[in-house]
Amino acid sequence: MMSPTALVRSLFVALCAAVLAFAPAQAQQGFTVTTTVSWTWEDAAEGADDTDDGAAIDEDAALLDDEALADDADMTATRRYAPSATLATLGRARAHYGPFAVIDAVTVRMAGDVTSATPRQFAAMLAAYPGLKRLEMVDCPGSLDEEANLILARAIRRAGLETVVPSGGSVRSGAVELWLAGITRRAASDAEFGVHSWADDTGREANDYAASDPVHAEYLSYYREMGMDDAKARAFYALTNSTPFDDVRYLTRDDMARFVTLH
Repeated sequence: MMSPTALVRSLFVALCAAVLAFAPAQAQQGFTVTTTVSWTWEDAAEGADDTDDGAAIDEDAALLDDEALADDADMTATRRYAPSATLATLGRARAHYGPFAVIDAVTVRMAGDVTSATPRQFAAMLAAYPGLKRLEMVDCPGSLDEEANLILARAIRRAGLETVVPSGGSVRSGAVELWLAGITRRAASDAEFGVHSWADDTGREANDYAASDPVHAEYLSYYREMGMDDAKARAFYALTNSTPFDDVRYLTRDDMARFVTLH
């Protein structure tokens, strides 16, 4: 038989062994859980920092800056000042047809680009308001369709409309051709006319074509049709083409009076 002392010693040793065996397992388990929880939380926090303060926000800010710069560059290239609040609203219009706003029985105001649909919109407007006599060109950037622009210009001439650039008004690029189409033409002393070279769908500009190329004939013919003699038509065409397509040259009322009669 085992003595009481030996029995106590054996039980003590067994108890210690059990404790030692159990303790590492608990410690490992606790370490794993603690480490896993800590690692997961830290990773999520770092991810949140990247989202809130990292590249995403910086990228958005950069895009906004780029857009603002682009807008500033475009505005600088297209006009020197903005129309007054009254002009910008086009007044109380009876009806709208694309860029046209019918103000009263004889007056229509124009603001916006000419597109392929604009000649049809102009025709519909004249059908509804046949008594229109005066086209006020408030803020006209030009044309997105050169063929449509020339069709519209000749329709303005056939309709016998007076074209007017009011105080604070601006006509640029192809819109200058529309103003030239008026049966009579008026412009305020501070009206602006922005001109530049045309460019085809391949990016070639007027001066990239030989002087004898038939492509120039359409523009020269149009200017003569609108009342310029041959010398003035050629001089005005050369003036517009002296400025690259991506730039703009501003002319005053007096500049335009060198080429056409104003009233």
